[in-house]
Amino acid sequence: MADTVDDRAHDIARIAEQNDAFRCKRPGGGQGQWVYTQAVHAEGQDFVLACVAAVAAYDDSNEDIDPYGTHEMGTMEVMGKKVWWKIDLYDRAYEGGSPNPTSLADTRRVLTILFPSDW
Repeated sequence: MADTVDDRAHDIARIAEQNDAFRCKRPGGGQGQWVYTQAVHAEGQDFVLACVAAVAAYDDSNEDIDPYGTHEMGTMEVMGKKVWWKIDLYDRAYEGGSPNPTSLADTRRVLTILFPSDW
């Protein structure tokens, strides 16, 4: 990771761009998977699909929900229910944190859709 403040700011901006691309299913987002909790699943397929669409359309990053500026978390309302999404960065085998979070080759993303009560 970064050695200087400028390097760190560059890395944060790069991770934010990659997370946004992954969340919006655009090139430059790297590899990974989307998952959702059992509680979200229990709401039914229409709800899950509405959540996926809302996550992809999300554009409300702010310091309250995203204090590091990496665009790794969001909150929204879907069908009258508060829903969160969270992106975690793993190593290529999904066994631990990424050794190089800015590298698409070394990082796998997992986007989880959940209710606040699942946290």
